[in-house]
Amino acid sequence: MYLPRLIPRPSSFRISPVSNSLIRTTGLPAVQWHQRTMASMPPLPHRFQRTPIRVTVTPTAGGGYRRFNQHQPFYRSKRLWVFVGTGTIMFGGYYMTHLETVPITGRLRFMNVTSRQEEAMAKQAYQEVMSQFGHKILPQYDFRTRFVARIAKRIVQVSGMENLHWEFHVIDSPEPNAFVLPGGKVFVFTGILPIVQNEDGMAAVLGHEIAHQLARHSAEKLSFAKVMMAVQLTLLLLGIDPTSLVNQLALNFVIDKPFSRKCETEADAIGLQLMAQACFDPHEAVSMWKRMEKAGAGNIPQFMSTHPSHKNRMAFLEKEMPSALAKRAESDCTTELKQYADMFNNAWARW
Repeated sequence: MYLPRLIPRPSSFRISPVSNSLIRTTGLPAVQWHQRTMASMPPLPHRFQRTPIRVTVTPTAGGGYRRFNQHQPFYRSKRLWVFVGTGTIMFGGYYMTHLETVPITGRLRFMNVTSRQEEAMAKQAYQEVMSQFGHKILPQYDFRTRFVARIAKRIVQVSGMENLHWEFHVIDSPEPNAFVLPGGKVFVFTGILPIVQNEDGMAAVLGHEIAHQLARHSAEKLSFAKVMMAVQLTLLLLGIDPTSLVNQLALNFVIDKPFSRKCETEADAIGLQLMAQACFDPHEAVSMWKRMEKAGAGNIPQFMSTHPSHKNRMAFLEKEMPSALAKRAESDCTTELKQYADMFNNAWARW
């Protein structure tokens, strides 16, 4: 590459006695020498030339001028909306391909938890329950445990889930409660036995819990939690803080608790069908919830609870009663031979 000569020959300089520095000895003035030197230089290549910078000055509304444009609001960013649109299409496609129908009710719901994941979750939950209540669980030969197991087996037979390894435990504790874990692990507290009073009342409780297993509500709640995480991430991208107190309360009372109440109501409907098909009296479900309300268990406002209120529950069961009675009429519940067989099995279990 050619480099222009910018400095004259050394013979054109001498040492100054005043400043002890080099000075030019030619007869030309300094400005004229500089002009001649620059004029003799060849033009710079195109890649070394600078492009002039143009600054656009636009008048403002107040009559002044501004040099730089202001930042646009985040919702006008094309990159943001491309990202949101792409994510929506991908998530929507994933959501549509993971829809399934709930047995008996036919409700369409999102489910992306496999059976293996549900089994792993069940093992962990079972260990936690056993570590908390293991010392209070009644033995299998206790008459209360046998009472619960006898009724539960009849409901399991009509549920179509006999292949599960069912376990029925009675916890010696005054709480009027019962719950089921994934995989067929049912726990009943002794505090609910005086409220159910009879086999039909116990069948209403166990039918509800077995219905949770049939509908896989535990896996559905885990799938719903993943959807809520996606919603919170979207709010965060839009500049809305989902962790603030107001947003947390809105998500809790507007989405989470209504979803839980929907699952509980669905379990009531399925459980009523199961107990009727197992030849129990479905009317006793309403009577049991009346006794539960009189006992004062769970009397909190519905919007603050994960369960429907007792009043709404009884009204829903009354509405579903004709369907349950029709299901019971379809079952062979009047055969005397079946009654004698149940009596024989009960007597055999005592010994």
